[in-house]
Amino acid sequence: MSKTLRLALNNTVYHINIRGNQKQETFKEDADFKTFLSLLKHYKIKYHFKVYGYCPMPNHAHLILETKKGTDLSKFMQGLSQTYTMWFNKKYDKVGHLWQGRYKSKIIQKDKYLLDCIQYVELNPIRAGICKSPFDYPWSSWQERHGYKKRDILDDLKGLL
Repeated sequence: MSKTLRLALNNTVYHINIRGNQKQETFKEDADFKTFLSLLKHYKIKYHFKVYGYCPMPNHAHLILETKKGTDLSKFMQGLSQTYTMWFNKKYDKVGHLWQGRYKSKIIQKDKYLLDCIQYVELNPIRAGICKSPFDYPWSSWQERHGYKKRDILDDLKGLL
């Protein structure tokens, strides 16, 4: 079966979702989350992306990204997912795929829906029953957005909406 072509647009915001293969855990320890976020920051800089939200969860991750050059989205995701997979497999003495198929991407309008999507992503740990407050989940962009963590990953939303 052939792959469906992706719409690759310049200066476009996407909601990205990647899931663990066979629902396996992709983040087991704090170091796993830290490594993923460090790689997110690295590839954001490399491909000149803007990041408006993120939330790695135990078996999947959500990202809200804005491309500068649409064709770089696949390069960005390939770099992020492959580099993290190699690191994860080496750490846990595993081989093979970590992620289930291709990442999912949805285009987001730069309006109130973008804010709703960011909130959806940042509150995902609450809906999953991992915590009761976004303050209690250290890995989403919520803590960075509200000044509790300094990761230098998020971009400012001012002037965007």
